[in-house]
Amino acid sequence: MQAVRLFQGYLWHPKEAALDPRAFLPQAVQGARLLLDEVPPPVPHFEDGTPTASQRFYQLTLLVLTEEPLEALKPQAEAVAEALQALLQDLPPGVGWLLLEDLRPL
Repeated sequence: MQAVRLFQGYLWHPKEAALDPRAFLPQAVQGARLLLDEVPPPVPHFEDGTPTASQRFYQLTLLVLTEEPLEALKPQAEAVAEALQALLQDLPPGVGWLLLEDLRPL
């Protein structure tokens, strides 16, 4: 059995917002475990030049424990992406995210 990361990315929101994204997201999505850990800003500025220091960042990871080869996980990753997208769109205003597929063993 191995742990395989399906997706990795970040959530962020203004520091002054009294918000904990863990309160809005489940611990699992379509059988994939959702991990959310607060981290320092990964970059000093957003693409538009806005400093990231005004935001609280969380690293978001979705992983599964499996014996399947990576290629066989593509349909599950697609289902997880669809379900997660709906959850992310329902987060409160001011919460941003970046999520990338990352089919790799941990």
